[in-house]
Amino acid sequence: MRMGVLDVGSNTVRLMIAETDGAVPLPVHTAKRQLRLSAHVERGGHLPTKQVDRLVEAVKEAKEEGRRWGVAQPFAFATAIVRDAPNRDKVLARIAAEAGVPLHVLPGEVEAELTFLAARRWMGWRAGPLALLDIGGGSFEVAFGRSRLPDFAIALPLGANRLTRDFFRGQDPPSPDRTRLLRRHVRHQLRDVAARIRWEAPRTAVVTSRTFQQLGRLCGAAPGRSGPFTTRSMTRSDLGRAVEQLAALPAAERALLPGISLARAGQSLAGAIVAHTTMKLMGIDEVTICPWALREGVLLRCIEDGSSDWWDAYGVEAQESAVPSARPLVLRPLREAGATPEPAPSASSSP
Repeated sequence: MRMGVLDVGSNTVRLMIAETDGAVPLPVHTAKRQLRLSAHVERGGHLPTKQVDRLVEAVKEAKEEGRRWGVAQPFAFATAIVRDAPNRDKVLARIAAEAGVPLHVLPGEVEAELTFLAARRWMGWRAGPLALLDIGGGSFEVAFGRSRLPDFAIALPLGANRLTRDFFRGQDPPSPDRTRLLRRHVRHQLRDVAARIRWEAPRTAVVTSRTFQQLGRLCGAAPGRSGPFTTRSMTRSDLGRAVEQLAALPAAERALLPGISLARAGQSLAGAIVAHTTMKLMGIDEVTICPWALREGVLLRCIEDGSSDWWDAYGVEAQESAVPSARPLVLRPLREAGATPEPAPSASSSP
């Protein structure tokens, strides 16, 4: 059986098709279209009509691509770039009406829980109490847990692109004063969350997302061509040096560094500051870079539940749409739907 996930992010619209007959989602095809929506949002996060036009076309193309691979309707969701837009409802209605895709808007806590599930399954129970960090374009997810689902999950407005717009607009590279101001802002936002993670004392800290993957490569982790089973990690000291390196360069020169793509070079410094400040405040010396994240979490949830009913069953709030059969949905956090964590199996259990 094949299933698909369509992920509308701040930079790309990405489709993943996977075989899901077993307990592991095995990718058979991926496709992406780079829209860089975050580079075009107006002040306040409003998505301009021209960019919505491009997004509708990209979703149409992704749906057709999925159909060619045997997936009639992928699990389609949008992250903070759409979730936080003042014109979100209109954007979702247009996508539903013109592309025939019910694009779900996932609250940050749901993103954190599903990403935690993916990280737990990848790392296995041997990882013990697990802390998860995921830097997106618009938000930063943090989760901690000892079992399948996290005991604690939160989303903070500390996405790499959001902070770049708010603190570094018009400065390339940013001044030391603006960099210090951003670091102080991140410390303030993270104070209570970091205290909670320190108190929980995780055995393993795992990071996901393209931001962390690129920072890991800059800090010496193996390139993507080495495959997903290559162990990749990053230390706080190496990341600190990377922050200094990124801060001294304009975006065009950052893109020449190992791992830093041109599309994300502009936001790489803000992402690095969030990552380094987080590790410092939480007392984390080293993180493991996990190749599985939110998309895999969606598929794993479906595989492990034995159905996709949960996708529409967790207290959905239907919004008005021109296509009644393809209404955009807003999901509430999983725990509000009565999801409870499983007791952690013994250390000898497989993931």
